[in-house]
Amino acid sequence: MERLSSEVLGSIIGDIYDCVLNPEGWAGVMTRITTAIDAAYTTIALASTADNHGRFAAQSPWDPMQMRMLQEDYDFDSIPGLKAAIVGDIDTPVATLSHMSEAELQQTAFFQNWAKPQGLREACITKFVHTPDRIGLMGCTTRADRAIISVEDQRFLALLSPHLRRASLIGDLLDQARVTANLYRQSLDHLAAAVVLTGANGAILHANAAAEQMFSAQGPILSRNGQLQAQNPVAARALLEAIASAAGADASLGSRGIGLPVSAPGQPPAVAYVLPLTEGTARAAFRLACAAVFVSMTSTAPLPEAVLTTLFDLTPAEARVLLRIGSGLSASKTALSLGIGENTLKTHLNRIFAKTNTRRQADLVKLVSDIGTPLSAS
Repeated sequence: MERLSSEVLGSIIGDIYDCVLNPEGWAGVMTRITTAIDAAYTTIALASTADNHGRFAAQSPWDPMQMRMLQEDYDFDSIPGLKAAIVGDIDTPVATLSHMSEAELQQTAFFQNWAKPQGLREACITKFVHTPDRIGLMGCTTRADRAIISVEDQRFLALLSPHLRRASLIGDLLDQARVTANLYRQSLDHLAAAVVLTGANGAILHANAAAEQMFSAQGPILSRNGQLQAQNPVAARALLEAIASAAGADASLGSRGIGLPVSAPGQPPAVAYVLPLTEGTARAAFRLACAAVFVSMTSTAPLPEAVLTTLFDLTPAEARVLLRIGSGLSASKTALSLGIGENTLKTHLNRIFAKTNTRRQADLVKLVSDIGTPLSAS
């Protein structure tokens, strides 16, 4: 299907990363996703975990009065399928009609009073951010004359999700000193966050003033022989792998390099975010670098499952298994605590072994111990 081709996917991902430096582009990204999915409209909503209403950060064109009503009159419990996406796994699209029948949907007050009068059918909602203090959701809503959301549609949205997360979290670091599309490297010195531009092998090509101060203080990220280096060996390897992936196609990076825990034991929490610079117009000002590494010591520490996802490119289900096995829980007790069968657990473990380059459960216990502080909340 041409509208969901790898070329379209890669092009939209490039536009998403341009929005880090030029946030006015978000509405255009939402419009492109709407076209690709053949939807009526698409939104990105960010909400506090203490709040029960979303706030649209960007959206493709739709009736502004109706969108205002959607935000003000309907909370998370009132919109069919929304709660399932919120409590579900990150990067996992949830289509309304995969959780209820069409007849059940049409009986809801939300459908009768809001969706039906506008000629709408169902939504597909993807949770792309979940930190202790906020949740990020992308929603695509379809027209009544369109077929139901397909597995292919959901796969396309799932592939976009980690790139939305990376762009939104890095964008948070730039809120106090907004960067524009005609950015020059010298402008980086005005950013409070440490920013390092690197080559594909992690070679440091430019560091802003905050990064140079970080190097002088010997952490949380170091400069060793001109190469960027995290102090924790596990994080160091993951950081260089993320930078190498960023040097390739944008679509290949996935969840790697999003909120990497880079502080050494006993140090305040610090996280790193890797932004690809290989394509796009707004990012062209950074070349010849292939990646920009943003280091924050003020961001909320990522959840333990998110740490494992970004370190080893695990799925949320695999991360939950690793957390329990790595804490010393037996395989049978792990399966019981997660409500899964032993065969499913074995499948998860085999994939975890492959992704973490380990062979035994004892290796996973040592791995979690080596990672240390970021997983202590588990």
